[in-house]
Amino acid sequence: MSSGPDLARGSDLGPDDLGPDDLDIVDPDSYLNGFPHGTFKRLRDTQPVSWWPEHDGGKGFWAVTRYADLLYVSQHVELFSSAQGITLEEIEGDDFDLRRNMLEYDPPEHTRYRRLVSKPFSRREVYGYEQAIRELARSVVVEARERGERFDFVDRIAKQLPMRMLGRLLGVPDSDGDWLVEKGDALLGNLDPEMTAHPVGLTDTEEFKHIPFRSPAALDLYRYAEVQAEHRRACPAHDVITKLLQPTVDGECISDLEFKNFFVLMVSAGNDTTRYTMAAGIKALAERPDQFAELRQACIDGNSDLVESAVEEVLRWGTVTMHFRRTATQDTELQGQHIRKGDKVVIWFSSADYDERQFPDPFRFDIHRTPNDHVAFNLRSPHLCLGAQLARMELKVLFEELLPRIDGVELDGPIERLRSNFICGMKRLPVRVQWNDRP
Repeated sequence: MSSGPDLARGSDLGPDDLGPDDLDIVDPDSYLNGFPHGTFKRLRDTQPVSWWPEHDGGKGFWAVTRYADLLYVSQHVELFSSAQGITLEEIEGDDFDLRRNMLEYDPPEHTRYRRLVSKPFSRREVYGYEQAIRELARSVVVEARERGERFDFVDRIAKQLPMRMLGRLLGVPDSDGDWLVEKGDALLGNLDPEMTAHPVGLTDTEEFKHIPFRSPAALDLYRYAEVQAEHRRACPAHDVITKLLQPTVDGECISDLEFKNFFVLMVSAGNDTTRYTMAAGIKALAERPDQFAELRQACIDGNSDLVESAVEEVLRWGTVTMHFRRTATQDTELQGQHIRKGDKVVIWFSSADYDERQFPDPFRFDIHRTPNDHVAFNLRSPHLCLGAQLARMELKVLFEELLPRIDGVELDGPIERLRSNFICGMKRLPVRVQWNDRP
């Protein structure tokens, strides 16, 4: 096994803990020991914009690895477009139009789409969810305590809260939660044989050429979304689906296809990314008992400023969505590299969030870090994550409900990571916690 961040000892990552500096960033196996910091640090230092061929017939791409360059690409949508896709996979024509979600539009089309779906995720609306999130978090923590001190944190806690919250927001039965998560995992984990029976690059996907996301899981979610929409139109409820189907103040309505694609986006990105961020946060705290103790006391004392600061550091430290793709709309230049019209340009959030030019001592986990303008949510971009406030709320509430009820936490076995060059996540995180009697 190659060395990497998961094998690091001590409170911070030093030069010897960053892993090899010569890994293939296209190969999903390069991420099985965690994000390959050694390789991306070398790229930031020596080749901040570098060309990478693809192994599956793709035409290759430019990797943008520095913070400032990432912001430049994100903000200049007239030069770097999302409208041809945001993942490495190239899908064209009717296939792409069928599965296109909100993230795969440029302004003004993106602005219109975002306006149609943004109301349930506004800051005001999210704060209205806090009590429901807190009740769910408390029940998840109490259930975990009742089942012992040794368990898989991902399965027992990190998976449970986002899944139950998603069901509550959507207004779907709790019994559908596991099924929805399974489908979302199959979409975002489409390079991992454990997550899907049809992993891209490992099985023949020709039969799924005309299916959205080229996955039967997407078809299942489409059909589920159609049924839910029919129910809400017949019997409106106080849930996100009902709000999405209602016309705006201008009388504009979301189309059936837009709704189904947004539903798929909510089920996949809205659940998995929060789960993996929670796991990254607990792992970081388990490895740093002093910061765990300080954050625990802040939760007990009601020091929300420190808890919110810790949430931001967890988001930076564990940046889950590693990259998005853009496509150059014209010939241009970046860091001395000539980028041609039609070239794929991939902005690496996970690299930018460890850029020494932006973050002093970036390989030090610090719950007091300020400023902390991380790009885990696509900062300063028209595509700023719609669910950012909800994710922050879920993380904050989880810390406040979990940490006061445990006196300590330590890693308790090998970590298993998602096989993916797109999503940085832990499938299993064995821990041992010291529960206390706090109600």
